Amino acid sequence: MHFLRIESRALHYRAIGLSPSKPSIVFINSLGTDFRIWDEVVERVAPDYGIILYDKRGHGLSDSGNAPYSINDHVDDLIALLSHLHQGPVIVWGLSVGGLIAQGLYARRPDLVRAMVLSNTAHKIGTAEMWNARIAQIEAGGIESLLGPIMERWFTPRFREAGNALYAGCCTMLIQQSVTGYNGTCAAIRDADFTDAAREIKVPVLCVAGDADGSTPAELVKGTAGLIPGSRFAVIENAAHIPCIEQPDACVAAVRGFLSSLPEN
Repeated sequence: MHFLRIESRALHYRAIGLSPSKPSIVFINSLGTDFRIWDEVVERVAPDYGIILYDKRGHGLSDSGNAPYSINDHVDDLIALLSHLHQGPVIVWGLSVGGLIAQGLYARRPDLVRAMVLSNTAHKIGTAEMWNARIAQIEAGGIESLLGPIMERWFTPRFREAGNALYAGCCTMLIQQSVTGYNGTCAAIRDADFTDAAREIKVPVLCVAGDADGSTPAELVKGTAGLIPGSRFAVIENAAHIPCIEQPDACVAAVRGFLSSLPEN
């Protein structure tokens, strides 16, 4: 295990095969998950790319720090990690709130971003009323009180079958997350709006949607792609909000062509 001390907090990360001879991808996980959600994707792309994984603050093994957060707080952590690893510009592959963090990184430090894969995300996600209601529900009843509705948005009915051990593990992963970190990041999503910033993105971007995503529907992701000049859009079939778990082969297939088309520098 590797940890980076940032002020009074420890950020959990993992770096695999970083080398000047190949491009690096930094993966940013979604709300209520840790970086293990990328395991199957990393296994498929690691031979060709350097890999950077990390638990954003308040998730996995990273400290929660002072909540609530802003997207800029999460961006600060990512900038510190890339500096520590002497990496950049990198390919940024962000899922859900990870996509908001990716957009925030580009807005702050475009020199650190070579390209972006914005998966199951948008320029703006949800409404203040929706996020405030979720925060209140979790404060009252804990994350487990919303387990069912969250899983219905994360995964298709077929994946949610009782006999699927991977699904059971994902449920456990969610309910073991820090309430402080979860709600702190809900606030960051609530307050984030990259509608104008998306129009100013000048690096290659692929926007990816799941055809059954209940959190960031395909039309919302497509709308974000429409804001970003020259961006591409792809839909993964039989996948909801976390295709890197539910459909890793299709997820990698959708992204690999985009990655191979990137210029050398």
